[in-house]
Amino acid sequence: MDERFSGSVDADGFPSSRREGFGHSKSTTATSSRFRGQDHDFVRSYSDRLLKCDLTLDMLSENEKMKIIEKLVKIQKDGTLEVDVTRSALVASELSEIDAFGSVPRDVEEVKSGFSKSVPKLKIAILVVGTRGDVQPFIALAKRLQEFGHHVRLASHVNFRTFVKSAGVDFYPLGGDPRIMAQYMTKNKGFLMAAPTEISVQRKQVKEIIFSLLPACTEPDLDTGIPFRAQAIIANPPALGHLHIAEALGVPLHIFFTFPWTPTNEFPHPLARTPQSATYRLSYLIVDLIIWWGTRGFINDFRKKLNLPPIAYFSTYHGSISHLPTGYMWSPHLMPKPKDWGSLVDVVGYCFLNLGTKYQPPLEFSQWLQEGSKPIYIGFGSMPLDDEKKVTAIILDALRETGQRGIISRGWGDLGS
Repeated sequence: MDERFSGSVDADGFPSSRREGFGHSKSTTATSSRFRGQDHDFVRSYSDRLLKCDLTLDMLSENEKMKIIEKLVKIQKDGTLEVDVTRSALVASELSEIDAFGSVPRDVEEVKSGFSKSVPKLKIAILVVGTRGDVQPFIALAKRLQEFGHHVRLASHVNFRTFVKSAGVDFYPLGGDPRIMAQYMTKNKGFLMAAPTEISVQRKQVKEIIFSLLPACTEPDLDTGIPFRAQAIIANPPALGHLHIAEALGVPLHIFFTFPWTPTNEFPHPLARTPQSATYRLSYLIVDLIIWWGTRGFINDFRKKLNLPPIAYFSTYHGSISHLPTGYMWSPHLMPKPKDWGSLVDVVGYCFLNLGTKYQPPLEFSQWLQEGSKPIYIGFGSMPLDDEKKVTAIILDALRETGQRGIISRGWGDLGS
């Protein structure tokens, strides 16, 4: 790896300049700095401030912490969280304190103003967890980055290997099975750990994902053997260890996602329900906290593997992305950027991958299209279905009753089977 991007590195391959002395409730993130090379000012795009936030919450016993969370949050049948911070003034106060730590430093604009448009050619790892709808926009992003001369590796579930490589993008497998995760999310209407009988299955998936991030960013190509070590990382939030691998490698991290994950006062977190509009922003920190609560053991084991100090129980800072540069992949005409999202967050528009330009439909299908009115396309993509036969029957009845022709996409729900 180029010395301009690595800093000093110890024997295990990780930067030796990491801070020690991670106390009971103190947390730290990787550095926010500049390094020069070939007349480039390359600005690391995430925070490096040493957070010294002694939370009362972290001083409580495990049982007391559990009771506070159970009082504050109720998991609904639809998989969302019902959040009512009036049930615990202590939690509301201290989450607000954490939120203040996550705010963008005042000197960000100064840093941005000095940034050169000439960027060095980088080895970029893109870490994507999810189904095809999550992966596809990142393939478009990877191809665009390649046009600028960057060496891009897209790491995702092995199911998408052929899809990624067929687009001309290097691939590396991440752990976890998107079909299992999709079935879990469909059943629970979200990806928060809910039903006790399914927690062990979901936790196994999460652990596999987290521990696969290190080789995805550092191991040679599995097909060619060409060495690779990420000099920058792009990730979506479900790739839960993104911040920690970036911290260990000492490289910039940029978040992209297809739905809102940055705290705002304009609407609550998509996975939360809160009766008080004044607490919309805190709902994001609470969701981060609940996810951290369910994954903290794996994360701290992962940090140990990376030679990083552990994170305290109630620290949400390492789960939140509010201090990271973030791009949201939807049209601002659909939902404009909230006024309280700072300069590090933007709504960048959809990232389309033009797959159908060379498609030639079978002759029988072409004839059917030409023989009648324009059909309605019906499909659910990667969403599994509990009763595909019932859903198929509903679709066919609806087409019959309205006199429409239809094209049904089989998808992961096996419609029409």
